[in-house]
Amino acid sequence: MDVPKDYLYTNSHEWIRMEDRIATIGITDFAQSQLSDVTFVELPSTGDQVAAGDEVAVVESVKAATDVYSPVTGAVAEINERLVEHPEIINDDPYGDGWMFKIELAEPKEVDQLLDAEAYENSLPAG
Repeated sequence: MDVPKDYLYTNSHEWIRMEDRIATIGITDFAQSQLSDVTFVELPSTGDQVAAGDEVAVVESVKAATDVYSPVTGAVAEINERLVEHPEIINDDPYGDGWMFKIELAEPKEVDQLLDAEAYENSLPAG
């Protein structure tokens, strides 16, 4: 399972990469592998105000549908429009081209509550 060391994580399998006050967010390699082949993605709208823990997106696959939660509070600054036509990018590159949305942080200290790579790896089921 790929878990980049310079990202932060949630217990609900979202990752977050910080660049100044902008958080890029997607689902982890573990999450996409559990879903299997991603067939549809519903993304938030640019400008939406979200709070940490809010359901902001949906990922559907041949096996299941799952909600994606915002790890932070702020405004949706950008969405990955490519995923609408090519949701399989999430399977191919969950930490790169498979990013889902970006949020301009309202509460930068919230990131202190997220998991580092080691803590996230330790939270995953064994095997």
